[in-house]
Amino acid sequence: MTIEIRNAIIYVVIAYLLGSINFAVIFSKIFMKKDVREVGSGNAGATNVLRSVGVLPGLLTFLFDALKGFIASYFGKVMFEMMDKLEPEKYAIIGAYVCGLACMLGHVFPIFFKFKGGKGVATSVGIFAVCNPLAITLGLVVFAVVLILSKIVSLSSLIATVTVVVLSIIFYDFHASILPQAILIIIMGAVVFIKHKDNIERLISGSENKIGGKKNG
Repeated sequence: MTIEIRNAIIYVVIAYLLGSINFAVIFSKIFMKKDVREVGSGNAGATNVLRSVGVLPGLLTFLFDALKGFIASYFGKVMFEMMDKLEPEKYAIIGAYVCGLACMLGHVFPIFFKFKGGKGVATSVGIFAVCNPLAITLGLVVFAVVLILSKIVSLSSLIATVTVVVLSIIFYDFHASILPQAILIIIMGAVVFIKHKDNIERLISGSENKIGGKKNG
């Protein structure tokens, strides 16, 4: 095993461990003295914290979850860039996506919290802020518009995810091949959709909760 490959593995493991720091659980215990996974929807994410614990802890959860995604991707980009002195930019974007995905998987399956985490939406915001700022900016606009019209957070998140995935592939980083970027982007999008399985079922049946509306089931 070369030093470069060994270092790359170390960076990915660190990114996963960073992602495993679940701020939804941390802030719910600080503000409510309870594990957010035991209240509301049971999801360890910003939306459930917002609804079950309060606005401030919900916003803090979103901010810190996005921040850890940003940090993981940024340092992944910097560290992988150092792996090839001749074509540093070729590996930079791949490193950003790989470490970002590792962080996202840590958030969804946190080793520190019995592998029961969130859905990865807030963390992906930080990841794409590094990997593709244009895509995530437009994705957030789409999220806001759909949320205003539908008042459904899950629907807004899913449509925004599709938007970000498509735009990130269209406006890929030309320094590296599009194929590995597309694969990593699609995997991240798939993780979000898989974690929203129950929400998708409720959307289809018309029973998904709306902001300010009466909670169903």
